[in-house]
Amino acid sequence: MNDTRTWSKKTNWSGVWGGKKAILAFCTLLLVSSNGFAADNGKVSKDLQSSPGSQLVDVIVQYNTTPASKHFNKATAHGAKLKKQFASSNGVVYSLTAAQASQLADDDTDIAYVTPDRPLRATWGGGTDYEAQFEAVNADVAQGYGYDGSGIGVAVIDSGIGSHSDLSGRVVYSQDFTGSGTTDDQYGHGTHVAGIIGGNGYRSGAGCSNCTLTYMGVAPAVQLINLKVLDKNGSGTDSNVIAAIQKAISLKSTYNIRVINLSLGRGIFESYTADPLDQAVEQAWKAGIVVVVAAGNYGRDNSNGRSGYGTITAPGNDPLAITVGAMRTFGTDTRTDDVPTSYSSKGPSFIDHVVKPDIVAAGNKVVSLLGPNATLDTNYPSTLVALSEYQSTTSTANSTYYFRLSGTSMAAPQVSGAAALLLDKNPALTPDQLKARLMKSAYKNIPIYSTSTDAATGTAYSEQADVFTVGAGYLDIAAALNNNDSASSTVGVAKSPTVTRNSSGQFVLVTGSSVLWGNSVLWGNSVIWGANAFSGTSTAGQSVLWGNSVIWGSYGTQAYSVLWGNSTTATSVIWGASTSGSSAMSVLTDGDQ
Repeated sequence: MNDTRTWSKKTNWSGVWGGKKAILAFCTLLLVSSNGFAADNGKVSKDLQSSPGSQLVDVIVQYNTTPASKHFNKATAHGAKLKKQFASSNGVVYSLTAAQASQLADDDTDIAYVTPDRPLRATWGGGTDYEAQFEAVNADVAQGYGYDGSGIGVAVIDSGIGSHSDLSGRVVYSQDFTGSGTTDDQYGHGTHVAGIIGGNGYRSGAGCSNCTLTYMGVAPAVQLINLKVLDKNGSGTDSNVIAAIQKAISLKSTYNIRVINLSLGRGIFESYTADPLDQAVEQAWKAGIVVVVAAGNYGRDNSNGRSGYGTITAPGNDPLAITVGAMRTFGTDTRTDDVPTSYSSKGPSFIDHVVKPDIVAAGNKVVSLLGPNATLDTNYPSTLVALSEYQSTTSTANSTYYFRLSGTSMAAPQVSGAAALLLDKNPALTPDQLKARLMKSAYKNIPIYSTSTDAATGTAYSEQADVFTVGAGYLDIAAALNNNDSASSTVGVAKSPTVTRNSSGQFVLVTGSSVLWGNSVLWGNSVIWGANAFSGTSTAGQSVLWGNSVIWGSYGTQAYSVLWGNSTTATSVIWGASTSGSSAMSVLTDGDQ
């Protein structure tokens, strides 16, 4: 009998980004000028100011108005070469030196902000534990309701989508932004992500005579829009992603694009209000497209003693986006024993202190579609799935259709698939309404404390399921589909709140007047995050009242006080004077046992 499920994850794996115990160097934010121009130029990002003044660099210039001939002429006069103009925003990519960029910013009053065209990467990473299907997020129950994402378009902005019969001709549009000359997936990451969102399981189901387990995506009838921004090494740039987001917006009506999946990220260098990548995400959200973003895989970073807090990557730091962290399932169908992965990035976000992630989903050892001859297939054979895992066979060969990856890259597409199912049921949902439903309906009873051990190194990592680790809780697709709460259609009504320290030294949510959280008339005392997400002097979470939204009753009694230190004058990397310090991070990506 064929057991139809959604995505299995069942074997040990440690090969990640160039080696078994590879250290992934994160972008470093340098704040000291060494090139002769003013280091306090508020219109030029700090990392650009630190670049050698005579070295050519690609920069993204955001104008306050639509750039016209006078702007281009002025840029040319400063030595700039126009490389790209974004179709539906005020952004332009120039090639020039850092010194010239600073001079141009000073000279042109219509320039709002200048940043480098920063590199970013796919957000897949470690994981060596045995994992179960997506029963933990109730995807199987949800599909039993008859919703499959039919007619909904999901834009996969990634490394491309390879040809695979489990996608059955549902890749309705493809475009390459990398200059590789092909929209095929040369890395292997984008195909895997697409399969989690919408694979129909053909090669392990209807197209397989001896299969005992079907690997099916969350929304197996969605239309997929393939926007390739990552190269064969999983690397890309801000400008490629921004251009792809704008393409998705322009194609929204043509393919009913309602969801964008971004399983990629980079470091945070300025407020989301100035970051061009975040601003592109907000543009899509305001156009009516749900944007789902991986949180990042830096939860093991303990630089400055912060135990992985403050490591959310951009654009997951944007308060509009749905930012997704990763969970471990321990190979069981039940979710009661599931815990956060050690590598899943934690909030609050650097600089703005936005409460992230918003939600978590299964992220370890996810089985999905294999792109043959792609970099991941070639360089990491240990990720391949044995035929005997889903077929009745004595063969020792590996599958040519499926392999497994781990990371928040794999958790995010589960939420994208869930969004497609909710939109299948109710196409009128706005991005904010959908985000609120997913968060409110999320499973809250995650164990408060857990420990994960790296199989390769023996290192143990202690986790706490607080609001900065698991957000509103564990994705529950069936519960979200059964939720009929409504909300204002105003854009931003479900913005993720920020957190700050009050005069009493308590850490409190800053909810604002336009969001659903707090004392909203609509949501009342609904527990969006759940008591366990907030730690204080009471284990029952009684220090968290929606009236004052206190997160911790006293200096992190049950949480990691390392974020803020033990006094109101703390100078940690997240708060206080050192917020102008380095954001350098590194993380072992071998995963949990």
